[in-house]
Amino acid sequence: MSVKDQKMALYDQGQLVRTYGVSTSKFGEGDLARSNCTPIGKLKVAKKIGDGMPPGMVFKSRRPTGEVIRPNAPGRDPIVTRIMWLAGADSRTKNAFRRFIYIHGTPEERNIGHPASYGCIRMRSMDIIDLYSRVPEGATVKIERGGLPSEAKSMPEYVYVPPVRTTTSSTMLATAPAPAKETRVAATR
Repeated sequence: MSVKDQKMALYDQGQLVRTYGVSTSKFGEGDLARSNCTPIGKLKVAKKIGDGMPPGMVFKSRRPTGEVIRPNAPGRDPIVTRIMWLAGADSRTKNAFRRFIYIHGTPEERNIGHPASYGCIRMRSMDIIDLYSRVPEGATVKIERGGLPSEAKSMPEYVYVPPVRTTTSSTMLATAPAPAKETRVAATR
């Protein structure tokens, strides 16, 4: 993950899989308690929270509240959709877990690509759902000040494309199979 590029690259066994836009801290980089900075260094996914929750589900103290917020809704900026709680894996990130540093969804999707968080790594709801489904607990997360490798910089960011709905009654009638001309039923005793 690159603070400079505000972009995350997902690798699986050394192969680039996807890139996502992110938003890191507007207060800069660091790991001091109450600093609101994004830690720089090596971390691990310690816990995953939010299995099966709908996009935009609001979390308070890591528990779903039942409220769902749509992207870019005016007002509050809560943690939404999924939480990947990070734990430090080197001396530069040792406070991350008790600082509650997460990769999580945000309703402020318009700010993705710009530093806007209070220390966490924010993602679009559909992006965090995709990432969450691909990354297990224990996975390594590297947050760096510098840019991503050129292969990741040149890869377009993942964009969720919703499925096309074709469930209107006229569509269903047009695609229904014609009735069979002859029906045979075989029965055995």
